[in-house]
Amino acid sequence: MIALIRKLRRRMLAEGRFSKYLAYAVGEIVLVVIGILIALQINNYNDAREERARELRYLVNIRADLVANISEMDRYLATRTELVASAQRIIRHFEGEAIEDLSAFNADGVGIYSWQRYYQINNTFRELINSGNFALLSNDRIKHGLLDLESQYLKMKGEEDHFRFDAETLLYNPLYESMDLTPIVMDFAYRVSNGQAGRDGMLSEQTFADYLQNRKLKNGFVMTALEFETMNEQMREMKRLSQSLMDEIDAELQR
Repeated sequence: MIALIRKLRRRMLAEGRFSKYLAYAVGEIVLVVIGILIALQINNYNDAREERARELRYLVNIRADLVANISEMDRYLATRTELVASAQRIIRHFEGEAIEDLSAFNADGVGIYSWQRYYQINNTFRELINSGNFALLSNDRIKHGLLDLESQYLKMKGEEDHFRFDAETLLYNPLYESMDLTPIVMDFAYRVSNGQAGRDGMLSEQTFADYLQNRKLKNGFVMTALEFETMNEQMREMKRLSQSLMDEIDAELQR
């Protein structure tokens, strides 16, 4: 084919038909350019389709992370709401209310002492950030929602750090200094294991006589009620943001 085109070109030049040759040459160039443009368009289309497929995979994984987080947040909200109630019950005894059930009073305290930090599942978000693929997300509402959720999470982690400091100062240190922990631990172990561990009957009113006179401990429970309610409000906002993000992702996946 190429030899035929060259032969035709030479014949046209030899016959002096330069204008026709020029038109032919221009047409040949135009065809080449069109071919290149079509190839580029196909390549761009394939790249865009591959990027979209990657974006959708990320969105599916982000959604799975959000579902797991919402389930975990529900558990933490229930637990921390109960810890607020526990702190409020303990405060009433500091203020003079008689303790009718020593084991229940002890369990309220131990539950607060053994509080746990919340860690969200954000593996997909971290992968997007660390790999430089965050720009792959084409929906600005989803991108901003992820950044807002991360910001709210960091606020709650800051509040956890604040409580950790208060707990060390107002709960753990005075407890370790003024209390014999053996009856507290043994009674709690007996209670939670249904008698399979620990020992019953180790608590008495005298066990908590100094405890209920310790102002630091009372202040610790006051701060527990305040700070855990603050953390709960922050977590409720995280849950709201997560649910909003899921709605946006669902709409994007169906687009």
